[in-house]
Amino acid sequence: MEGKKVAGVLRGNNFAFKKQYGQNFIYDEALLSRIVSGAGVDKDTTVIEIGCGAGTLTAKLAGSAKYVYGYEIDSSLRPVLASTLAGVDNAEIIFRDFTRVRLDELEKTLPEYVVVANLPYYITTPLIMTFVENSVKCKSLTVMVQEEVARRLCAEAGTADYGAITANIALRGSAEIIMKVGREYFHPVPNVDSAVVRIELGEVRKDVRDVAMYKKCVQAAFGARRKTLENNLINVFGFAREQAECVLESCGIPRGVRGETLSPDDFARLAAAVGEALKG
Repeated sequence: MEGKKVAGVLRGNNFAFKKQYGQNFIYDEALLSRIVSGAGVDKDTTVIEIGCGAGTLTAKLAGSAKYVYGYEIDSSLRPVLASTLAGVDNAEIIFRDFTRVRLDELEKTLPEYVVVANLPYYITTPLIMTFVENSVKCKSLTVMVQEEVARRLCAEAGTADYGAITANIALRGSAEIIMKVGREYFHPVPNVDSAVVRIELGEVRKDVRDVAMYKKCVQAAFGARRKTLENNLINVFGFAREQAECVLESCGIPRGVRGETLSPDDFARLAAAVGEALKG
């Protein structure tokens, strides 16, 4: 459905945008097609979409996918979606807050799937980490996020944008920015530009023996960014300074470095060394 028609449907149903849901809709057909293509959706793909909005992306996904399960928190969009998705028989809209869905229960009923979403900015990080940490059947996430967040998701070690979420994504996958999207593509127009990030998910890294310890080391490294890694290990794990020095030396990590300089490979080695040191 063309953008003008979608806007007319919204007006016809007296729809009011709600700031608390971070609602910024996309109408541009070419952009929607690029998102679907970038997500690798085809006739064999099952899709979960989170935040359907006016249904423009939902309809475009349904045109390429096997089936689309769309989650929408705002029930006032029910008549809008009924109109914009009229005649679409391979999409189901669930009016529910996805952050309250038990992913393990949901995945019992689904085949392998991908997530494609124009995410409300306020749930971006927790939602991504829900799939990274807990999903068994999700193969990839293709998500529209703030450009600043996109840089953090895909950052290289040692850069200003590199942080805990980057290292935690690397536990199971890899992230890349597949396109940048100017704020003018959204209605209403937000105050920031956006980008679409694709995160490929697979098995846990082979060099990580203890996932919980890996995440705890990442948390320790970034919990106090201005402190050295050595001091953070002492504070978080209760090591004596000599123990912390030995742990770093065994990993080939120099004293005096800060956590943001560690690559995912470094964190894997650090987690193994910390685990051994704690066994004593």
